[in-house]
Amino acid sequence: MNHRRIAVTVAFITVGYLVVLSLWLGLFFEHSAEGTEGFQVIFLVALYGSALGLGMMLAGRPSRSERKIEREGFEGWATILSATPVGPIGGSRQLTELDLAFTVPGSESYRGLVRYEVPARDVPRFAPGNIVTVFVDPDNRDRILLCP
Repeated sequence: MNHRRIAVTVAFITVGYLVVLSLWLGLFFEHSAEGTEGFQVIFLVALYGSALGLGMMLAGRPSRSERKIEREGFEGWATILSATPVGPIGGSRQLTELDLAFTVPGSESYRGLVRYEVPARDVPRFAPGNIVTVFVDPDNRDRILLCP
């Protein structure tokens, strides 16, 4: 999950909502029919919640480059040689440096280091000797996507 993208999305939608609320208060509130102000406020809050939900859904999607690697990349596997915790990220995630031996059919095997956010419940899956599926960018073997 890309926390920065989600935070930027929430900030952008909140600022947009405050602009719309300010416009409504400045231009339309005084011209509203009697007794409809409450419904208009409820509509604005529902609109904010809907926009926030849609924005967070879109922000939580994989990036364009990740989707390209999934679509056009070569599928292979990586053997975990070592997994070194670097530090907690927050919540139940831990930043881990993985030393991996990559094997992609049709090319030579190679090694690489990857920093990956490992959820606490998945830490046993990243033990040395385990194998994870990877997608490798056909244009740049250094760009990979782990699919544990």
